[in-house]
Amino acid sequence: MNWQERVSVDPKVLVGKPVVKGTRIAVELVVDLMAKGWTQEQILDSYPNLTAEDIRACLAYASEVLHAERVYPLKTA
Repeated sequence: MNWQERVSVDPKVLVGKPVVKGTRIAVELVVDLMAKGWTQEQILDSYPNLTAEDIRACLAYASEVLHAERVYPLKTA
């Protein structure tokens, strides 16, 4: 999945949060809804501008961000 085709980041839209291209629907919102147990169909019914591919792109974006995250152990005294 090439999320770059469906997700954009523009400082003029939602203060630069990643959104589904052509919308003001944040990736964060889609991921939060999925985490709360919403089904893909419930999201699509509630946000008719979205497609199933948009939802997958949001998840792919979140996955890539998490894979790139680096965790450094805390130094102990």
